[in-house]
Amino acid sequence: MFPSCINRNSTQKIDAQQTSPAANAVNDNNVETDFSASLAEVLSSSQLPARIGQRIGSGIAENPAFLLDLFTVLQEDPYLWVLVDKERALGEDYEPGDLVDIKGGSYRVSRQDLRLRRCAAESLEEMAAAAARDGIILTASSSYRSYAYQVDLYARNVRELGREAADRESARPGHSQHQLGLIVDFGSISDAFAQTAEGVWIAANASRFGWSLSYPDGYEEITGYRWESWHYRYVGVELAQFIDNYFDGIQQYALRFIYEWVKRS
Repeated sequence: MFPSCINRNSTQKIDAQQTSPAANAVNDNNVETDFSASLAEVLSSSQLPARIGQRIGSGIAENPAFLLDLFTVLQEDPYLWVLVDKERALGEDYEPGDLVDIKGGSYRVSRQDLRLRRCAAESLEEMAAAAARDGIILTASSSYRSYAYQVDLYARNVRELGREAADRESARPGHSQHQLGLIVDFGSISDAFAQTAEGVWIAANASRFGWSLSYPDGYEEITGYRWESWHYRYVGVELAQFIDNYFDGIQQYALRFIYEWVKRS
């Protein structure tokens, strides 16, 4: 039984444009016409690759599963699918209300001050236990970062790397997925991680447990960040499958689509 994320204790709500889907307002008699028109609009504004647009843009008659899967995802905690990137930020005072300390179990921690939202922590333990059965020990090296922490981290990176290089490596305050409390940076936090046994196992298995690679290789123009083979976001099993099934496993494409879908409704 995989954990569900319910963030009733958050100190701040997501912008209304990202949290008020009108999925249930569609009348059965007009569902295909309404959905097809909405889908065409959202596909255009999402600027997805043609192959993805063709895959999900065929309408309800040809692709009924997509509509069902989309509405299933939208019933989940919206912080699982909220778009946090270079253009869209969380508020300065946002902190999840269900953060818990992660101290290891089936996995290691690189330091003792790591925290995650409870659902992500529970899923991490499940995934790590599965990895351990395969002889792989996962290491959680970084997790939740407060807004204040981001301020200090970004300033340090700018001092050390220069602003242009820092922006490829580090999010500006409020724009970091880490503030969601749903992110784990695994292992060495270096490019070498991808070739380790740990990195190979996570890449092959993470989505089964609801984790999605945020910044894949070759997609810097899309995500805004260079490849980070170690940076995984807990999105829940339903959304992870949605990303894999319809968006070629590219998290940014799926979250951008959801953002535009909810915004238009």
